Amino acid sequence: MNDFKSINACVDQIKKDGYMPVKRFEKPVFQEQKSGDPQPVRQEIIFEAVKVE
Repeated sequence: MNDFKSINACVDQIKKDGYMPVKRFEKPVFQEQKSGDPQPVRQEIIFEAVKVE
């Protein structure tokens, strides 16, 4: 799915497409620094959704 400015905008799009979000996962995205240490850059949010009948 595309990047959204807010979680609510993403959930609204999921519902508009005929799905209902049932689970949400948050996963940190890291970038390796010059020193070799990983540094968190952003949070990736993944929704699991089911089709609404």
